Amino acid sequence: MAYVENRIVHDADSHLMELDDCLDDYIEARFKDRYHALGYYRRKVGDRGWAEGARRVQADPAFRAEADANILLRKNYQALGSFLPADRPRTLDLLGFASQLVFTTFCLGNFGLDESGPADLAYATAQAHNRMMTDFCKVDRRLLPTAYVPLVDFERAAATAREAVALGAKALMVPSRCPPGHSPSHVRLDPVWALAQEAGLPIVFHVGGELKMAPAYAENGLPKVKDFHGGEENFTSVSFMAIPGSVMQTLAAMIFDGVLDRFPRLKFGVIELGASWLPSWMRYMDAGQGAFLKHEERLQTLSMRPSEFVHRQVRVTPYPHEDAGWIIAHSGPEVCLFSSDFPHVEGGRNPVKRFNDSLADTRGDVVERFYCDNFIDLMGEGLSPELRRPAHLVAA
Repeated sequence: MAYVENRIVHDADSHLMELDDCLDDYIEARFKDRYHALGYYRRKVGDRGWAEGARRVQADPAFRAEADANILLRKNYQALGSFLPADRPRTLDLLGFASQLVFTTFCLGNFGLDESGPADLAYATAQAHNRMMTDFCKVDRRLLPTAYVPLVDFERAAATAREAVALGAKALMVPSRCPPGHSPSHVRLDPVWALAQEAGLPIVFHVGGELKMAPAYAENGLPKVKDFHGGEENFTSVSFMAIPGSVMQTLAAMIFDGVLDRFPRLKFGVIELGASWLPSWMRYMDAGQGAFLKHEERLQTLSMRPSEFVHRQVRVTPYPHEDAGWIIAHSGPEVCLFSSDFPHVEGGRNPVKRFNDSLADTRGDVVERFYCDNFIDLMGEGLSPELRRPAHLVAA
């Protein structure tokens, strides 16, 4: 029996839990030593025994015999299909999802290279990531790989996007933080957006690519706060507040500077960045347009209000602990998407129940859009027609 039955559910956020050597077979040989020398890489790898331990656990017949019964209970490297591609189709069968958009874990933020450089290494690691992700997802058409495109260099960004599409990526992920030296709305990035629109693939933002909370906020004279992983390096209640800030600024710049007007068929996904901010952000952009309309020609030439661009082109995933029903009621039925965050701890053990509870007073057709239709709209050509509404998953 699958976790989800008699309903088509597309998962807008799932992850690969890469091991420490995940890019070694994919990065160009001339960059490998420089990649291994990165401080971020060394901190991530640490004691290399953890990767061998993960492999041993997944190879244990007794552990594997209980995988089906623990499909949503085991997290991270213990989860079925977390890093072994041959296991991931079984994972999808057990979850009952029609498809999963798949993101990295190890490479989120591109090792800080977008900000620190050098640019050639930033693009080398991004391209290696893209080869790895598309290779992993080849095992099943329901797995939709995301490719990362740094925006720090105009020509290299376009070339990386072009290669990613050729590799079979189904979405192009860009950072939500502003690249050094220019806006993400810069007209010289238009070739990236044009390529994605022509291919019918979305541009997506994901947590990990945003501007983080200033470290000084943690220096409060009180004991260090542990996160839900038991460490101090992930999110806490205060750092959580900074998560959507960058994407709100970036998308506002792209809307005000006409990117969504120039590329009206291009869709944007805002993934694992929460959504409670969404209704007020839409109104705030409309208020900003009204306040500066007389003084800014770029606002006068927009074909619609900023919030209307959101309705047409932006799709957002609430966290399961947020009130999805309230968010949808105040932002519109076409904007929000379901996501599980599998196999990360943050997704919880029963995300569908948590969302269903918050959607209890929401119309059935709107709930259907949340679980299925809005994802189909976001993914465009990235989701094959036969995967959109599989007959065997439709309610009897």
